[in-house]
Amino acid sequence: MDKYMLLFQGTAFSSKSPKEIEILADYLFAINADGIIEKVVAPQDEEYQALIEAYQGTDRFHRLDEGQYLLPGFIDLHVHAPQWAQSGTALDIPLYDWLNTYTFPLESKFADLDFAKLVYEDLVSTLLANGTTTVLYFATVHKEASLLLAEICARQGQRALVGKVVMDDAEQTPHYYRDASTATALQDTEDFIVAVQELAKNVKQGVYPVVTPRFIPSCTDEALEGLGKLAAKYDAHVQSHCSESDWAHRFVQDRCHKNDAFALHDFGLLRDKAVMAHCNFLDDADADLFAETGTAIAHCPISNAYFSNSVIPTARFQAKGIDIGLGTDISGGFSPSLFDNVRQAVISSRMLEDGVNPAISPEERGVPNSRLTVDEAFYLATAGGGESLSLPIGRIQPSYAWDVQIIDTTLPSAKLPIFNTDNNNAKNGENRDINTNREDLHGIFQKIMYLSRPENIREVWVQGEKVHSRDSKTL
Repeated sequence: MDKYMLLFQGTAFSSKSPKEIEILADYLFAINADGIIEKVVAPQDEEYQALIEAYQGTDRFHRLDEGQYLLPGFIDLHVHAPQWAQSGTALDIPLYDWLNTYTFPLESKFADLDFAKLVYEDLVSTLLANGTTTVLYFATVHKEASLLLAEICARQGQRALVGKVVMDDAEQTPHYYRDASTATALQDTEDFIVAVQELAKNVKQGVYPVVTPRFIPSCTDEALEGLGKLAAKYDAHVQSHCSESDWAHRFVQDRCHKNDAFALHDFGLLRDKAVMAHCNFLDDADADLFAETGTAIAHCPISNAYFSNSVIPTARFQAKGIDIGLGTDISGGFSPSLFDNVRQAVISSRMLEDGVNPAISPEERGVPNSRLTVDEAFYLATAGGGESLSLPIGRIQPSYAWDVQIIDTTLPSAKLPIFNTDNNNAKNGENRDINTNREDLHGIFQKIMYLSRPENIREVWVQGEKVHSRDSKTL
């Protein structure tokens, strides 16, 4: 009885591969004291019934209710934490204007720790309520407020990778919002890394410092070189933006006489623990460099529709062996939900493959082999994010963290249209919901991905700890 801290019984969906979903129908999931999945037991396994008899009736046993299902917690690879305060604002203007008119004035306010606490507390709880268990965060240039974000994530139970943003180039950053000097930017970054590593010693789910040049246009060469050295010194994660839009891509070409990818690499910022946001304009040589260095991509499909002037060829980059996950890009992306970004990833990929200009013939206007299925987009939001961060998260399988969301499809206010349709995908009951004889489980999975709302997320667990719950069945 003391072997496992938790035992869950229910049906789970997890990624078997980048293209295939694994359906674990009415399995047992045994979680150890470290919050790690120690064993996954199928109904036909010899110890299945013995485990149920040993644990049921105790507070360690959790059987999912009828119509409830387990998904891995989502992994958001790109969030500008301070921008939560402006989500949904001014998404109809170009990126450069948006940054200087709205974003930089807002981010400058995070020198006020009371204001920072108010926004960050709300953001972290909102993301957890949306099923997001791990986040890669951009904070601001302020060392103290950035550390406060890491502390809030630690306290609320979210796994967080947090970066103090570096912006030291006086030509491209406003006087009221930049690092005081290059030397200050580098020293504050190192101090921040050391402080977060100290904080992490007492955080079960993990909190990690991230070296974070905002993007090449906001940083001097000296700062970028120094940040690359700090990443190597502390074996730290790295994040930035890369070839996001026409403007950003051309700016770096004009300044560095090379594409973003090669410029970042020269500064030591492409590495196995690096995640670059957007990357819409990578050419084949850039993508090959990403694959060679182990650098991952944060695909932000909603944000890209507003600011990136293109649709990223996700399938082509995956075929080159690049790890790719999803990001909301709050607030370039208006929604805190990775469910919404999964849906947009599928939609955008279809538009890329089919083309969007009806004046061009259908044989010529699209990019072949670009579309993603919802199964593939789900992989990006879960296992793909874990691979991108080099962490054992994003899958429901042994040796991975118990980061899960429990989805309830039966809520009166958000009931999913699940019926026994006797479709051909469930021959002889195969992969059918064995508790209700409802439609086949893969069909249910697709409906969860397309139709779930935040109220369908009944519980969220991170590293074996419950961090969010909705108790009322009347929502």
